[in-house]
Amino acid sequence: MIGDNNLTIGAGRVVTVFGGSGFVGRHVVRALARDGWRVRVACRRPDLAFYLQPLGRVGQVMAVQANVRHPESIKAALRGASAVVNLVGILAETGAQKFATVQAGGAHVIAEAAKEAGIDNVVHISAIGADPESRSAYGRSKAEGEAAMLAEIPSAVILRPSIIFGPEDDFFNRFATMARYFPVVPIVGANTKFQPVYVGDVAHAVATALAGRAKAGAVYELGGPEVKSFADIIDYALKVAQRERRVLKLSFGFGKLMAVVTQMLTKLSLGLFPKLLRMTRDQVELLKHDNVVSEAAKVEGRTLQSLGVCDPQSIESIVPTYLYRYRKVGQYQTQRMGESV
Repeated sequence: MIGDNNLTIGAGRVVTVFGGSGFVGRHVVRALARDGWRVRVACRRPDLAFYLQPLGRVGQVMAVQANVRHPESIKAALRGASAVVNLVGILAETGAQKFATVQAGGAHVIAEAAKEAGIDNVVHISAIGADPESRSAYGRSKAEGEAAMLAEIPSAVILRPSIIFGPEDDFFNRFATMARYFPVVPIVGANTKFQPVYVGDVAHAVATALAGRAKAGAVYELGGPEVKSFADIIDYALKVAQRERRVLKLSFGFGKLMAVVTQMLTKLSLGLFPKLLRMTRDQVELLKHDNVVSEAAKVEGRTLQSLGVCDPQSIESIVPTYLYRYRKVGQYQTQRMGESV
């Protein structure tokens, strides 16, 4: 049930959520609906976003068409809105979807439109690793998006999460799927550290910031309660999925070679090469750096805890609830073995 106290936060005002039909978006939409906002989900394919409507009351959630490459559609999506959330982002470039266009240029277009509409309550999702000096195009574009947003909307709140996990994620699910079909699971950057953060906690942070309980113009870094190496995370995923597989730890040099090959095969196959096996040189570059909350963010109070998530969910409390389906007999494994549930 949606509590009356939460309803007074949004008080029926409109918030436009760009990219709200994605993995993180559905959780953000749910959190904002609970706070009483009327949620306008701006996405490229609103016809594929009807599943979001039950996350709120009748008529509370509505999808509209918008594309960051078409500024007029962004302006239209902001008419009558009181707040903005930008979740638009990509993990790899495909076709017209380029980092510079989507993550840097897209943020700029949204920021300009919000400023023109007189909206200063804005939350922008970036990523730990955003750095204008990064050798990764992804990292540079994220930093450029942040700068563009703050240049137009100085009061905007920037949220930089580490790897986000949850039932529909493309991280744990990807490697569990690989373990289902292949005897070996290759990884690059086995010793790279991550601080996985639960998607529901990220959504809570967005709702908190939008409710005015964050420092205007601040950049928050969001990480879960545990810091683990890439290898340890994969070992845990395999354990939960009950798949005994060899984890092949590749060097960064060999990883880049594999990335060149998979990118070439993707291009030659006109995009038909399995997404599960794709890797890019940019992703390999990102894996050279730890993806954890900085000490500066902790000292300055720019963390998940500062946004009201005092007890963030661990991977052990959430991941088993959706990786069980990768076991040989799914959720019925323990019953078949005569074990207690």
